[in-house]
Amino acid sequence: MEQYKQEFIEFMVASDVLKFGDFTLKSGRKSPFFMNAGGYVTGSQLRLLGEYYAKAIHDNFGLDFDVLFGPAYKGIPLSVATAMAISELYGKDIRYCSNRKEVKDHGDTGILLGSKIKDGDRVVIIEDVTTSGKSIEETFPILKAQGNVEIKGLMVSLNRMERGKGEKSALDEIQEMYGFPAAAIVTMADVTEHLYNRECQGKIVIDDQIKDAIDAYYEQYGAKQQ
Repeated sequence: MEQYKQEFIEFMVASDVLKFGDFTLKSGRKSPFFMNAGGYVTGSQLRLLGEYYAKAIHDNFGLDFDVLFGPAYKGIPLSVATAMAISELYGKDIRYCSNRKEVKDHGDTGILLGSKIKDGDRVVIIEDVTTSGKSIEETFPILKAQGNVEIKGLMVSLNRMERGKGEKSALDEIQEMYGFPAAAIVTMADVTEHLYNRECQGKIVIDDQIKDAIDAYYEQYGAKQQ
């Protein structure tokens, strides 16, 4: 596993974004882990987060694109931080864009924040975590309405590797439905492999008990791999 992926896993734990224990998800599933990307709140956390996303986008999709689109609301700081990191790490200027939840009819009008999107633009979508693909359902028509754009891919921070609406993971379902690749900085398998019985932040966060709970969770909810 690449160094930045290992660092990112420990960064999620240190930022209290990835937690282990007993959680009930919005879907009603009982899960031994929970991710809350709202935990990235400081300047230094956002700077690092942008760098991890930038490296993952570079590795998965390359940098031959024009616009980084972050769906409202959580995607707004992600797209800003990552566009800055791509500029700093790779010397490439990418425009950032996000949508508003409500169309604005005065001043800077319309549904978009940041850069306008036009015919011929190549777009990478950036999100925190995708469990159902619902936000892409909302985002895809907005992007297509702006003009003849090419979506190069979707990047999320963590692939939970569990079933979406059918038997496959939400990322695989998005790839099939919309025809663009979807990738994550790390998968839950990477997380488990890296943290199992290894000290992180002065303690072992995945011990035998948590590991058994994770394995049981995937027995029940794990996605069929492509």
